Amino acid sequence: MRSSRTRTPRVRTGLAWAAALPLVAGTLALGAPAADASGHDGGRHALLGTKPLWATSKADQGATAGSTGITARVYLAGRDAKGLADYARAVSDPQSSSYGKYLSAAQVRARYGATHDQISKVTDWLKRSGLKVTGTTNRYVTVTGDAAAAERAFATDLHNYRKSGHTYHAPSATASAPASLADAVLTVTGLDNAPRFSQHHTQLPPPSPVFRNSGPFSSYYGSRTDPSLPSAYGSKAPYAIKGYTGKQLRAAYGAKQWTGKRVTVAITDAYASPTIAQDAGRYAARHGDQAYRGGQLSQVLPKAYTHIKDCGAAGWYGEETLDVEAVHAVAPDSDIVYVGAASCQDDDLLDSLGKVVDGHLADIVSNSWGDIEASETPDSAAAYDQLFQQGAVQGIGFYFSSGDNGDEVANTGIKQVDTPANSAWVTAVGGTSLAVGKRDAYKWETGWGTQKAVLSKDGKDWTDFPGAFNGGAGGGVSKTVPQPYYQRGIVPDQLSSALLKSKMRAVPDIAAVADPNTGFLVGQTQTLPNGKLGYDEYRIGGTSLAAPVIAGVQALAQQARHGVPLGFANPAIYQRYGTSAYHDVTDHPLGAGRDLAVVRVDYVNGADASKGTTTSLRSLGKDSSLKATVGYDDVTGVGSPGAGYVSSYRH
Repeated sequence: MRSSRTRTPRVRTGLAWAAALPLVAGTLALGAPAADASGHDGGRHALLGTKPLWATSKADQGATAGSTGITARVYLAGRDAKGLADYARAVSDPQSSSYGKYLSAAQVRARYGATHDQISKVTDWLKRSGLKVTGTTNRYVTVTGDAAAAERAFATDLHNYRKSGHTYHAPSATASAPASLADAVLTVTGLDNAPRFSQHHTQLPPPSPVFRNSGPFSSYYGSRTDPSLPSAYGSKAPYAIKGYTGKQLRAAYGAKQWTGKRVTVAITDAYASPTIAQDAGRYAARHGDQAYRGGQLSQVLPKAYTHIKDCGAAGWYGEETLDVEAVHAVAPDSDIVYVGAASCQDDDLLDSLGKVVDGHLADIVSNSWGDIEASETPDSAAAYDQLFQQGAVQGIGFYFSSGDNGDEVANTGIKQVDTPANSAWVTAVGGTSLAVGKRDAYKWETGWGTQKAVLSKDGKDWTDFPGAFNGGAGGGVSKTVPQPYYQRGIVPDQLSSALLKSKMRAVPDIAAVADPNTGFLVGQTQTLPNGKLGYDEYRIGGTSLAAPVIAGVQALAQQARHGVPLGFANPAIYQRYGTSAYHDVTDHPLGAGRDLAVVRVDYVNGADASKGTTTSLRSLGKDSSLKATVGYDDVTGVGSPGAGYVSSYRH
């Protein structure tokens, strides 16, 4: 899974936040009185989190040249930030008298949006500081100029700092705005130029050249084994499935008669696949999914794309394809609107989310991207949370994949969660390994976490069994976001306080199939070995799969509510904890000590047998230090949707 924020390039999934953010985003502190950047007395308003953690005295390389070009966004606080957060909670809480009393996009702008006067004053301040205003929306003002002008505007010096072998500029102290604009300015981004690119969370992302899975396959879990292969855990492990399809996923997660009719799901990613419509239509026809009706799948795209190389634009085509085909497979009647970002940078991804909110393009938003928490800064976190809150009061819910590297220790050396899944205002979707048996019967799930052991040369055993960690659902505890109210009394104290003395936000909230060894079959146009473009299919996984599957299930639940939006769904999700609405997923569904595995055969070159194949054993339910246990856990949250989940929303 990798998020779209830069990970190095977004070098963000995970974004790490420097300071703990309250559930109410955007609370800013006033600095000590001083002359403002334009020479006016009256004090300064500190924009907390604008000095990144990596901008240390040890890494300081001296002052940034005053002529250095700067492009920044000044995000607008709007009116009544506390009131927005309070109403977002009330309208989302089934126990509140305001539950479900959503506002329209116009009402949100009128009640909480920035005023013309605020925008005018912010614009005037920036211009007087010597910056050029290049764009204005109801959310932010974009400016360009040199470092000297930025230093005047934000009352801080810019210095050069070494970070990960590169030199970037950043504020040497917290940036600020004039105190007279304390109610108008939320934060500023762009004063540091370290890359923050989100990554898509897809395990085994298909490259531009064709990617194919080699057989043999099971047609359903456990249908085919090879008696000549070595045993594992006391029995012969079955071959991995070719890839689950919509019929199997709908059966596993209790779709029954629900189809998502009259519900719209939005998908945000970076860039856009040029063949998505034909690929999605062909895939549906080949696998028994309902044909797309006219206008059912639409796209909202930017005028131009940027950072194409840094973000690996072609890799995002597969992400969009997975997301669209998975939503349609689970909720075949729901409308799907794809909102592509101009790049995998935060500002562009925020723009895509903003389009969904401002135009109320959908009630359910699936997002299979993110970064590590350590890469996120409080300034961008505040901008994201403001959007999520504005969505919540309109009845819009955001679903983010939790990550594909378990506790991230193997990937980053530090135990941490991913972001934006760590936000208290989104539904974080974890992952499972799913077993669907004969006649589409749900058998069991484990937490997604695999260890890989390759077949020995003599074929008599699995080398270094059970092998090294090979990927798993992201989860754990945030170091920056306090425990939200809906997790109290459900998330065990030893989990929520695992990293810090205080109780913090635990990830994920809910889960669905993610293991690429028990994954979803996807169809996409790729570059074939002969150099020509052609349609092909492959099995894929990652929490990039889990997020759109849950989004599809939520579309079914909204239909069961006669179309009433679920909005920010976490309070309702946790309200159902411990009921038949969920499969309580554990790592040992067949009993203590009974481990599970599948056998997988792969082409060495990813395309055909010309370079040979490799056979491996993938042990299931072994997610780094994370464990799927009875009750809430940091791999699967409250569990996966059970047979009674969708019907529990029925009015």
